[in-house]
Amino acid sequence: MAPTISNSSIVIFFFICLHSFYLSNAQSFIGVNYGQVANNLPPPSATANLLRTTTVQKVRLYGADPAIIKALANTGIGIVVGVGNGDIPALASDPNYAGQWVGSNVLAFYPASKIIVINVGNEVMTSGDQNLISNILPAMQNIQNALNAASVGGKIKVSTVHSMAVLTQSDPPSSGAFNPSFGDTMKSMLAFQRSTGSPFMINPYPFFAYQSDPRAETLAFCLFQPNAGRVDSGTGIKYMNMFDAQVDAIRAALNAMGFKDIEIVVAETGWPYKGDPNEVGPSVENARAYNGNLINHLRSMVGTPLMPGKSVDTYIFALYDENLKPGPSSERAFGLYNSDLSMTYDVGLSKSSQNTNSSTPATPAPTPVTPTNPVTPATPNNPVTPTTPTTPVAPAPKQGGIPGTAISPKRQLSLPRILVIMVAITQVGVP
Repeated sequence: MAPTISNSSIVIFFFICLHSFYLSNAQSFIGVNYGQVANNLPPPSATANLLRTTTVQKVRLYGADPAIIKALANTGIGIVVGVGNGDIPALASDPNYAGQWVGSNVLAFYPASKIIVINVGNEVMTSGDQNLISNILPAMQNIQNALNAASVGGKIKVSTVHSMAVLTQSDPPSSGAFNPSFGDTMKSMLAFQRSTGSPFMINPYPFFAYQSDPRAETLAFCLFQPNAGRVDSGTGIKYMNMFDAQVDAIRAALNAMGFKDIEIVVAETGWPYKGDPNEVGPSVENARAYNGNLINHLRSMVGTPLMPGKSVDTYIFALYDENLKPGPSSERAFGLYNSDLSMTYDVGLSKSSQNTNSSTPATPAPTPVTPTNPVTPATPNNPVTPTTPTTPVAPAPKQGGIPGTAISPKRQLSLPRILVIMVAITQVGVP
């Protein structure tokens, strides 16, 4: 006689399946930037092995280094490759060059190497170079046409990365607005991205916001630590952290321009763990608090007030320090890992730490040391975003939504469907 299965056993089974489902999918929005302005980096193969021990699911490159792309083959890790700003004019003027670029840097490795996005240029719109600005969209279109010709246009997206300086207004978040001087260029670019389903990629840095307003309450606000919050006078929403405020300012700007359906991806964000004596903010405690609390915030799936119920894909800056970058010391101290593959500090990204503790312990708010002359880091060759205004920000409400806000069906539908099945089974029973 076959053994009977109780309803309670089925419920337990489904919760185990549900837990496994979320463990396997919940990290898909966590990525890391892999810069190479250094002469002491470990070999790509060692980096690929390191990434396998973490919950990082995506890596953003600033170029298209074949050794790194090849090393990440068959790892399942999504790869974002970059086109240098210097290549933009040639790509814009010559479709054949775009085809050759795609063939050499993408098709030669795909699909074993899971290339998911091609970023054409970095922070071009705020570069002040009118030649680049006028050529950015034609270059993106020629890359897209080359992908389409290879029948991978729907699988690999074409985008570009912006600094927060594309906004002329970001405080409060609901007032977010793009610089009108970009005019038709920005609108045409967004129309292209809507038609191809590519994300708007942005570099928000609460670190720079704190540097421009080095008060203790601003530090707590930037580090996701307990604070009084800041109310958006336009919506009445109370923001509790700077990250959400900056991302929602971008959301508001896109919505105001009529592009509510374009997804936002955070291409870079991070916090340096050391800096020069006259720099305000860099420390191991602050870096651990920001990155660790950011990761927990993303894993919570609470989203932002204007995009509740899902986490914005976020690439943390950076995998390693880059010892050849110019500027203040902080520019060379964003790395989560050292060149010997040891952790600079633990933010809960390793699979072993996830197994022992699913959330990183809260870090107590450090006491900020305000120098007499705080300075904002200069923007080097490898991106780190310019100073961001002190935009108020707060986490999304834990339940309910904001009218007119699109919620990703990919993550919203899974849990309810499983719960419906569970309820149905417990009500009907098993013979």
